[in-house]
Amino acid sequence: MKLNSKYLEGLRIRPDEAARARESRPRCDWPGCDEAAEHPAPKGRDREGEYFLFCREHVRRYNKSYNYFSGMADEELREWLERNVTGHRPTWKMNPRAHANGGAWRQTAGLGAGWRDPHGVFGSVRREGARPRRKLPPAVVAALEALGLPEDAEAALIKARYKKLVKELHPDANGGDRAREARLREVIAAYHNLRKARLV
Repeated sequence: MKLNSKYLEGLRIRPDEAARARESRPRCDWPGCDEAAEHPAPKGRDREGEYFLFCREHVRRYNKSYNYFSGMADEELREWLERNVTGHRPTWKMNPRAHANGGAWRQTAGLGAGWRDPHGVFGSVRREGARPRRKLPPAVVAALEALGLPEDAEAALIKARYKKLVKELHPDANGGDRAREARLREVIAAYHNLRKARLV
């Protein structure tokens, strides 16, 4: 086998080239170390993009003692952390009137009095003490309508209304009038649907 074959030329590194490659590698930046440096380590705050090159042993030591915030005053650190929320990019207040009084949002009396929402992005603003409107399936809405109740009716109101209608529509109470029997069935079915929906 020919060791200096043109086919093997690109597959191996000759010993003299390997030695030259080792010598051309950068040396560790740690004082007194002659090892090859393969691991970059940041130089610190206000020197972003600049790196030391260390060997494995010394990059571990450096990383254990590295503190980006060393020498920074408390006020500077607080300001840095606040700006870090937005990635240190400038931001603009969405609604300057809502941030009156030192940036604290306040809503004066009335519905959405501190700001405007012309496109309805935030939906309707609830008044204090108002309950959130629940989303009901059509069958439940129809059952409430059959009992003559609004969509926000409570369980106690539903029960009271059901008992009242049953007493009025029952054949024993109305002298056996068969015309009201269909309405009684409708009321009973509506109440059954509301129980299945766990509103009662």
